[in-house]
Amino acid sequence: MGESNWPQWLPVRDDLRDQHPYGAPQLDVTVRLNTNENPYALPGAVVDEIQHEMSRIAIDLNRYPDRDALELRASLAAYLTSQGAPALTVGQVWAANGSNEIIQQIFMAFGGRDRCAIGFVPSYSMHSNIARSTQTTWIDGERGPGFSLNAEFIVAQATQASANLVFLTSPNNPTGTSLDPTIVLAVATALPSALIVVDEAYGEFLRDRSKSALGLVSQVKNLVVSRTMSKAFGLAGARVGYLVADEAVVDAIQLVRLPYHLGAHTQSIALVALRHAPLLLENVERIKEQRDRIVAELTAMGLAPEPSDANFVLFGGLADAAKVWSDLVERDVLVRDVGLAGMLRVTAGTQEETTIFLDSLRAIINDKSANYTNSESKG
Repeated sequence: MGESNWPQWLPVRDDLRDQHPYGAPQLDVTVRLNTNENPYALPGAVVDEIQHEMSRIAIDLNRYPDRDALELRASLAAYLTSQGAPALTVGQVWAANGSNEIIQQIFMAFGGRDRCAIGFVPSYSMHSNIARSTQTTWIDGERGPGFSLNAEFIVAQATQASANLVFLTSPNNPTGTSLDPTIVLAVATALPSALIVVDEAYGEFLRDRSKSALGLVSQVKNLVVSRTMSKAFGLAGARVGYLVADEAVVDAIQLVRLPYHLGAHTQSIALVALRHAPLLLENVERIKEQRDRIVAELTAMGLAPEPSDANFVLFGGLADAAKVWSDLVERDVLVRDVGLAGMLRVTAGTQEETTIFLDSLRAIINDKSANYTNSESKG
């Protein structure tokens, strides 16, 4: 929305007047593969237990929820330990309404005026959006060939920017690429006065779980790992995110969190999901199979997919990505145009959804009446 579209009486901040809200197209299509949602509905046993818990807590909705979400934080710590992370205390875990609120709270506690944050694009655009909303200077850092990053490159750019916050998204959105923990450790060690934030929203989808930065939290004090239950657990509608960090970081976050910010219903739903973690994570393996299938079949089509550690695949080799996107919509399939030349991003869906996407894309790029692919992308 431009400045001229705001009413004269509305005292919108000057730095927001020419900005646009974050959003992705949500069209009425059969196969929706554009927002990296988990395609599987919650199993009946989980739904039944959630319904039971909602009835139970409804009796006490006149009372505030557990302000510090202690039971949920303890359950999250236990879950992460079961996934291979070192033993964590409740004081090292903090929960909020989705990982976006986690990121916002980090900016509120450690950013602001006269503070600078850097992230390496292309990456998750909400990092820079939240930086702007908290009046934190944001720097778009650069990546190397193939969207690569190494410790020296990160440290040099962060040092030049005098960054107080360094955002490393792994697996990265939209590329699906991930960072080796040795890189994260080297960056955190080299920048002791900066807070290193590793956004692991897609951490459960890593091909090698040892590549998670969670194992570093006990080694370096200035590291924060942010995660979500939206993707792997299929709780996008519940809005549950969390971070793992040194207890001092969690204490500082509580200076800016709103009182009773996490509703009783949200805490209860998350606790049910964690009790059923093995069952829900079975879907993660199904999604990873479809992700790898997408990479293999797109390669066979002569396209150029990025190796992905997430639940989506970024692929290039398209002469006209916008036209391919619209042609897919005409075939009732919605993927994401992330603004990278010749590239689109597709979420790994169910086996049926993935088949529809692949068959539709194959038909589009094989259309002899149009040139949808770059010839140099074909093997």
